[in-house]
Amino acid sequence: MKPATGERGLWAWAVYDWANAGFCTLVQTFVFAAYFTRSVAADQASGTALWGNTMGIAGLFIGIGGPLMGALADASGRRKPWIGAFTMLCITATALLWFIQPSTNFILPALILVCVGTIGSEYANIFYNAMLPDLTERSRMGRWSGWGWGMGYAGGLMCLLLALYGFVDRNAFFSLPRTNAEHVRATMLLSAIWYMGFSLPLFFRTPDTPHTGRSPRQAVKNAIRQLYQSLVRIRQYKSIAIFLLARMLYNDGLTTMFAFGGIYAAGTFGMQPDEVILFGIGLNVTAGLGAAFFAWIDDKTGPKTVIMGALLGLTGCGLAMLTVKTKSMFWIFGLLLGIFVGPAQASSRTWLAHAAPPELRAQMFGLFALSGKLTSFAGPLFVGWLTLASGSQRIGLTAVIAFFATGLALMTFVPRVKNTNNTVPGRDDNA
Repeated sequence: MKPATGERGLWAWAVYDWANAGFCTLVQTFVFAAYFTRSVAADQASGTALWGNTMGIAGLFIGIGGPLMGALADASGRRKPWIGAFTMLCITATALLWFIQPSTNFILPALILVCVGTIGSEYANIFYNAMLPDLTERSRMGRWSGWGWGMGYAGGLMCLLLALYGFVDRNAFFSLPRTNAEHVRATMLLSAIWYMGFSLPLFFRTPDTPHTGRSPRQAVKNAIRQLYQSLVRIRQYKSIAIFLLARMLYNDGLTTMFAFGGIYAAGTFGMQPDEVILFGIGLNVTAGLGAAFFAWIDDKTGPKTVIMGALLGLTGCGLAMLTVKTKSMFWIFGLLLGIFVGPAQASSRTWLAHAAPPELRAQMFGLFALSGKLTSFAGPLFVGWLTLASGSQRIGLTAVIAFFATGLALMTFVPRVKNTNNTVPGRDDNA
């Protein structure tokens, strides 16, 4: 396909990953997650279980609604209005987390806001991911997908640095009271402002897919019919079905790891908020470097090779992180693990962008979201239940390794895709 935009529009698209990182790093992983389990919940074990249940509920909503959203985008044509609406939903929920004080009285509103923000962020990403194949040639999708993920990790790094030295550190630029954790809660406002500001280039610089001319009512009806037909005819796309099943499993591992990374660092190794943020900064550095480097390998060898290599690295480093006893060794293997996080995600997006039929692209990315979220409640729930039953976060997080290993095994049955401009390898006759 001839690219619909130039380099400026593509970089504006990639910067959205940078913007979304404000929510992923500060809310979902390193700051608010740890703050909730240590300061809002009654204790860390129950806080871990509550956080897992909430991520599971959010994943269920995303899994059920994601394919319909993708089908609706295919029926209506345009992506950016949907991205804008769900981005604002996430931003609003994030900003309201400022009001969550360190008290068990705020457990329910905290969990509701995190759930809503997660749904908004993930729904926005369905339409965002679906834009990529219309913006560049198939032969360059791997590098742009990887660069987008790399931008996300770079954005996460900068956001964590601002959070640490602007609010959380003892010598922070903004000296806020610490009696009600204002210094931590203020980072939620930073996250919301970050997301809003850096999402704007996408809306001003990146062209959208033309509107199909269908009314909203027609688009909804066509979306439901199209989704039903695609699920019925999934036999025509067996390679995509196997891939989505594999991704469902290893993405459950990634989602669970993100949801509990800061919680594990704080609970098992006793890291304070500033230490957790520093660990997050280091992890974003290695993850960004990994995503950028493997983006070239994706275009050279294909996304399947990158995904399988990344899953091997995630499994090995993950096992090491769960067995080491010292904080220094946790740092070493945690930073090594970060190298493989970005490639697993970016090359998954590339594989589907190559394999999905053009007329069903957004719908397939809806199924992509479904594969990432349909059972995403399972990982957090297993971790929460295992942690409660054993009293050990180490034992609870063994579920992550099981998801990585099972996904890797299924990926061996997924065919390679070609990065030529006229190949649709998702169908059996082209696989």
